[in-house]
Amino acid sequence: MNANRREILKYTAAAAAAAALPASFAQNATGAIDPRDRVFITNEDSNTLVVIDPRTNTVETTINLTSFDEDARPPFRYITAGVAPTHAAMIHKPLYHGCIDAHGAVPSPDGRLLATSGRGSSNIYLIDAVEKRVIGNTPNPAAGPTTNPERLSSGILLGREPHEPTFTRNGKELWVTLRGEDRIAILDVDRALRQLRGSDVSSVRQFLPTLNGPAQVWFNREGTLAFVASQKVSKVDVFRVNPGADGHSQPKHLSTLDISAQDKLGFTPFMKTTPDGKEVWFSHKLADAVSCRSTREGFELLDNVPLGAMGRPNHVEFVANAKGAVVYASLSRVDDSGPGGVASSQIAIIDRGAKTGERRLVGSFFSHGRESHGLWTNPENTLLYVAHEQDELPGTPNAGQTVCSAFDISDPFKPNFIAQIPLGNLNLPSGGLRNKKSINLVYVRPGVKGQTA
Repeated sequence: MNANRREILKYTAAAAAAAALPASFAQNATGAIDPRDRVFITNEDSNTLVVIDPRTNTVETTINLTSFDEDARPPFRYITAGVAPTHAAMIHKPLYHGCIDAHGAVPSPDGRLLATSGRGSSNIYLIDAVEKRVIGNTPNPAAGPTTNPERLSSGILLGREPHEPTFTRNGKELWVTLRGEDRIAILDVDRALRQLRGSDVSSVRQFLPTLNGPAQVWFNREGTLAFVASQKVSKVDVFRVNPGADGHSQPKHLSTLDISAQDKLGFTPFMKTTPDGKEVWFSHKLADAVSCRSTREGFELLDNVPLGAMGRPNHVEFVANAKGAVVYASLSRVDDSGPGGVASSQIAIIDRGAKTGERRLVGSFFSHGRESHGLWTNPENTLLYVAHEQDELPGTPNAGQTVCSAFDISDPFKPNFIAQIPLGNLNLPSGGLRNKKSINLVYVRPGVKGQTA
C-alpha cells in the first residue's frame, strides 16, 4: 500500500470517533452564528444555487438558474407528461435559455455579490447575496398560476468554458478564466451590474492572453499580483495587476513558472492564497498532491505535499485559530470504510504551522459525503462546510440526495461532525428539480470583508 495512503487511513478511526460526538456539542462549541451568514453551493447537474442557513443547517432556499416553466406550453416545461428529463436532455430541451453546468462561485470582497459561472452556457451570473436572487431577472410576461413570475437573465456571455471567476481585492473587477481557451475575461463590476439591469453597455474591459486552459486566478494580499493556474499545461502565469487611480487593472505579464516537477500531467484546477498573503497553494489533482509557493517575486517552491494514491484533491482551504493552523484539501476519492460503514470521501489535513519545507499530511477526516469538492470556513475559522459531487447511496439516511456536510473546527486537527444536509429540490411549477452534483461552495457574511478582500 502507498505510504501516504497508509498515513491517511491511520487517522480514520480517530476521525470516526470524533464524528460520533453529538451534533449539539459541536454546535455549542462554535458559539453564536451571525444571522447574516449563509452558505451558497453551485449544483452543476441541476443548474441551481442552494442557500443554507448555518444556524439551522437546513436549506433556506434554492436560486433558480434554469429557464424552465417560464411559459405554460410543453416545450418550455421541466416536466412534461409526468417525465423528468435527464441532465443531458434537460439542457437540450427546445427553447431552453438557462444556465448550463453551473460551476464556479466566488463572493465579492464585501460579501454582497456572488459571481457564478455557467461552463456549458459560456456565461457568468451575478447574484445578490442579501436578497438571494439573480441580478438582471425581469418580470415574466407569461406569468400565471403554472409559470414562474420571473424570466431568467441571460447573464454575461464570455467565451468557452468559464471555469472560475475571482474578484480583484478592491472589488472593481471580476477576472474569469476561460478554460476552453487561452485567455481571461476581465469585467468591470459596475458596468456588469448596469448591463445586467438593461443598460446598453459592455462590461468586458479586455481579454487577457494567458496559458492554455486557464483554471483559476487568485490575487496576492495587496492585490498587486495575479496568479493563474492551468488544467492543460504544467505552468503558472504571474501578472502584475497595475491598478490605476480608478482602481481598474492594467495587467502586464511578469513571469511563467514551470511546475512540471509538482504537476507532470498539467492538471491544476484550483488554487488559493493564504489569508496572510505570503503563500499560494495549488491543487494538483492528477498528481495526488498539493504544493505551495511564495507570493514574493522569485515565487520559490516552499512545500510539495503528497496526499496518497488516487486522493485526487479538489479544493484547498485554510484554517488558523487558537488550536493551530492547517490546510484542508478535499479529496474526490471515495473510500468504503466511512462512518457507519457508509462510503465517504476524506478531507486531508496538512499542518501549516510546521516549518516551511517540512509541512506534510498529518491526518484526515471523513467528509460524510461522496466526492468532496468545494469547502469554505466561516470568518471565525470555527466552522467548515463541504460540498459533494455524488449522491448518497441506497440504504443511507439521505439516499439519493446530494449533501453538504458541516464540521466544528474549533480544533482544526480534530474536526467534529455537525450535520449532513440534504440539498432537496428546486420546486418548479411543473415539478421538483433535484439539486444535484455540487461543485463550488462559499460561506458568506454580507457586509463584512471576506476572503477575497
